[in-house]
Amino acid sequence: MKQKYDFQVKLTAKDLWHFTMYHAYFGMTGVFCVIFTLSAVVLILTRWEVLETYQRGLLVICLLLFTVWQPGLLYYKARRQAKRPAIAAPMELTFSRNEGLLVRQNGQSAQFSWDQIGRVDRRGSMLIIYMDRIHAYLLPKTVLGEDEENFCKMLKDCLPQGHTRGM
Repeated sequence: MKQKYDFQVKLTAKDLWHFTMYHAYFGMTGVFCVIFTLSAVVLILTRWEVLETYQRGLLVICLLLFTVWQPGLLYYKARRQAKRPAIAAPMELTFSRNEGLLVRQNGQSAQFSWDQIGRVDRRGSMLIIYMDRIHAYLLPKTVLGEDEENFCKMLKDCLPQGHTRGM
């Protein structure tokens, strides 16, 4: 197993959108969205004939709210965010078994020891490296390539127990 992994990350609007979708629909919020949408579907299918026109319209809006409208707004936001200089500039993340995480971007760098990393979540199309509740680094699986499994094993070995999810 390698002792050091270097990744060049240039986040796209799609990467940011996947991240915001994960946060928007994970946990109790996601459960609420599913229940709300399913309720609208059931009402549309079972009560359509007896509903007034305005009620039908409201139910259609309710159905589209969390399935089309919110994902569309999140993608619009991600597209705008991807154009910001701090996001658009490529970032180099170096993970070393002995030294932790080194982040370099635009001539600046920051070094983090393994115990400074809050947790790492393996979700869908990316790894999310949380430094705290607000700050995170995104590693799309397209960047990880064939190193993904060995890299995840190194993370599990180096991070404190319980600081990895989905690995």
